[in-house]
Formats: sequence, C-alpha cells, structure tokens
Amino acid sequence: MLGPATADPAIVSTVWEHPRLGAISDTGTANSAAPVVTRFAPSPTGFLHLGGARTALFNWLFAKANGGKFLLRIEDTDRVRSTQPAIDAILDGMRWLGLDWDGDAVMQFAGAERHAQVAHEMVANGHAYRCYMTNDEIAAMRAEAQAAKKPLRIRSPWRDRPASEAPDLPHVVRLRAPQEGSVTIEDRVQGSVTVRNEEIDDLVLLRSDGTPTYMLAVVVDDHDMGVTHVIRGDDHLNNAFRQLPIYRAMGWPEPIYAHIPLIHGPDGAKLSKRHGAVGIEAYRDEMGILPEAFDNYLLRLGWGHGDDEIISREQAIEWFDLSGVGKSPSRFDLKKLENLNGHYIREADDARLAELAAARLGHDLPTGGLDLLTRAMPVLKPRAANLNELAEGSNFLFSQRPLAMDDAAASLLQGEASAILVNAYAELDALDKWDTEALEGAVRRVAEARGIKLGQVAQPLRAALTGRKTSPGIFDVLDLLGRDESLGRIADRMAS
Repeated sequence: MLGPATADPAIVSTVWEHPRLGAISDTGTANSAAPVVTRFAPSPTGFLHLGGARTALFNWLFAKANGGKFLLRIEDTDRVRSTQPAIDAILDGMRWLGLDWDGDAVMQFAGAERHAQVAHEMVANGHAYRCYMTNDEIAAMRAEAQAAKKPLRIRSPWRDRPASEAPDLPHVVRLRAPQEGSVTIEDRVQGSVTVRNEEIDDLVLLRSDGTPTYMLAVVVDDHDMGVTHVIRGDDHLNNAFRQLPIYRAMGWPEPIYAHIPLIHGPDGAKLSKRHGAVGIEAYRDEMGILPEAFDNYLLRLGWGHGDDEIISREQAIEWFDLSGVGKSPSRFDLKKLENLNGHYIREADDARLAELAAARLGHDLPTGGLDLLTRAMPVLKPRAANLNELAEGSNFLFSQRPLAMDDAAASLLQGEASAILVNAYAELDALDKWDTEALEGAVRRVAEARGIKLGQVAQPLRAALTGRKTSPGIFDVLDLLGRDESLGRIADRMAS
C-alpha cells in the first residue's frame, strides 16, 4: 500500500498564501483533535436536486451538532457545463432551506493554479508521472478491455520509463496508483469497505492543457479547507478509493468518510425525472412547499430518531448523528411530503402565510387585503396541504361581484335555493351584531323556520358567497366578508 510521501521537509511544512483561503499550512488540520468541518460541493451543471439538498442538510446538521463549520464549495471545473444561473439556483436554494454556510462560497476553478502545483509536487516526489500516451493507444487499451469483458484500468507504459526518454509532446500527469495490496475505508455509514489496489487505475491529475481534473481538485480543496468529514452520496464511494492515494502521496491527513445511500422513487428504482426529480425550486415555487417541511422531509429520507416524524430544526441539531443514517436507499413519497407540509402550514405564523398566499393570488390585494388575509388564516390553513391550496382557498375574499360560479356551486343554487337565500338575507340583515355567534343563530333560525337541516341552508349560502361548493365554515365566511359584502353577494343570487 502506498504510504505518505517522504518529501523534502521544507516542502511539507511550507506555509503558503492560498488565493481564496489565505495562509494555509501544508501540514493540514484534518485530524481527530481538530474541530469538525464539513462541506457541500455541488457542480453547477443543473438544478439543486433532492439528493443534493439532503446531502447539504446532513453536512450542515453534522457540523452544527458538533460545534463545527459548514462550508460551501461550487465545483465549477467543468467550464463548458457550469453556468451562472445554476450557481445562482444553488445559492438561492441553500438560503431557502436555511442552510447558511461559514465564510464565502468557494469557487473551485479559482484554485486551478494551486491544484496544478500539487500535481507537480507529486511528480517531483515520484507519486505521479508524465504520460505521453496517444488517444489511439488509449482507444486500443479500451478495446482490449472490452474484448476481455473487463473494466478499463489505465496502466501507462510511461509509468516507469525514465524522464530522459520523454518526447517533447503534449502530455497529461497521472497518479502513480499503488498496484499491490488493498485499502480499507472505515465508512461511518457503509461500515468497513475494502478494495484491492489493482482495481485503482492511474487517473489523470492534469490534462494535456495543464488544467486540473475534478478528482485532483476535490482532494486539494478538501485538504486546504480543513475538511474533516466528507459526507456525500454513496455513488462517490469508488471515488474515495481513487482519491486516498493523493492524500497519502502528499502526506495529508485523511478525512472521515460517510457515504449516504441514494434516494429512490416509490417503485424502488433510482430517482429520476419520471419520479418528479426536479430542482428544489419547483417544490417551493410550483408545489407550494414550506422550507421547514422540506427540511423535515429530507431529514427523514434515510435518517431516523426512534419513531419521531415531526422534528424541529433545534431537535435535528441536537439529535443528528451519522449512526442514524441507514444503509439502504430511501424512497421518495410525494404524498408524505404534502402531508408533512400540511402540518407545518397549520403551525406557521398567520402573517407569514398571508404574505406567501398573497404572492400566489395573481393580482394585487385591495387596501386592507393583507390584514383580511391574515385574519382569515386560522380558518383557511387547516384545509390546505400547500401554499397553492391556501391561495386558492382565499380567493373568495377578493372576488368581484357578481361572482363567477363553478359548476358544482351552480348546482347548489337550483330549486328552493332562491327562497332559502331570501329568508337568509332577511335574518342576516336584521342582525345588530355581525359576529360568528350571531351569524350562526340567524342561519339556524332559517333552517328551523323552513323545517330543513342546517346544511341545506349553508350549501346555497356558501355557493352565493364564494362561488364554490367548498369553503371554510359558513359562519366564518360571513364574518370575514362582512355585512355589506355578504348581503350584496346573497342579493346577487336572489335576483338571478
């Protein structure tokens, strides 16, 4: 097994000025006595998806639970696919989820010079080499592996050739990976995992144009940022075995790994677009999910604390530990998310909900409209599973007369409905007080006088007042609309 580099002590102990992080010592800080430092390192090549958001949450919680730091690094080394809108979406999504990071977000590409420096040090120390293989030679090696039905493992003829034989041609820099023995990772989630070193190829550290690869940049940045715990999806487990030789070649402390099982769809298959795998902004903007509900749901996707389902942010910080992360993939269930969201809507502050609902109405509120919406929240929010339903349920408060009727409401205004509305108008118009107690008494008197059930009065009233078959309780509707608006809407239907 490849051990730490036996480099010149002057190189190992060098303190240098990092272009993003300031003075950094090559001796590193990622050891057992150091404070916990975690990081979330998304690639800005698309939206912040469900799995990425959960990874960010787990890293954030682990840092907070251990009094450590949570860092954010944007891995933008893929210059073609990385975009500014994707970066903005990641930052916006993190803020919406309440996952604040320590310090500034680090842009990985800005450290390209530092990454290259490390690769050159590895060449000087014998842990990397310059490779002059051509594309044709690599293609032949790939074809040979395919014919033998084996994975491609690059073993370059330049690995052990003397530098004096090197041609003056473009080349890459490759890791001189160990070829014998095995390496074991004591993963905090997966347990003890061992891979034979012969399975690890001589991966490229620097491309022929001198730019660093992702595999090199990740290791250098994690070291430079003092990351102690690498918590990420288990699709990166193989990468850990390819990255460890770089740590060891540089004599750097190795991080503690925790590879989290991926999220699957309800059918047990890997989560994809057909399961609704969209950016988290879709859950916020299109589905009307509250951030605290989304956080709670993400937390329970693969992590548990007994039978607790409703877990506050404070409880999550107190309870979170990697031992609570399961080894099996979790299954995304939109219905469970909506049910959880309904709970958090019922618990949310009325004024906050009023502002969120108002933004979804599609029109400006009249004077005093936000106050009315806030006052209506106690009767609106128990009926809503998301902000869209909350906004839709509040529309009747601001509808212009005469109200448009949906088909279900129109059916309630047939037959005796007109006579019932005439009686209701008379009873309501005669009231000295306009509150729910007085309103209930008036409606009950109509039902008793006509010898019918209370619901038979409430149904045409609801249709006349809201234009819909469903609404909050009819007495609350009358109270919220007020005397003049309520009587006006009833009168419109009496005359139709």
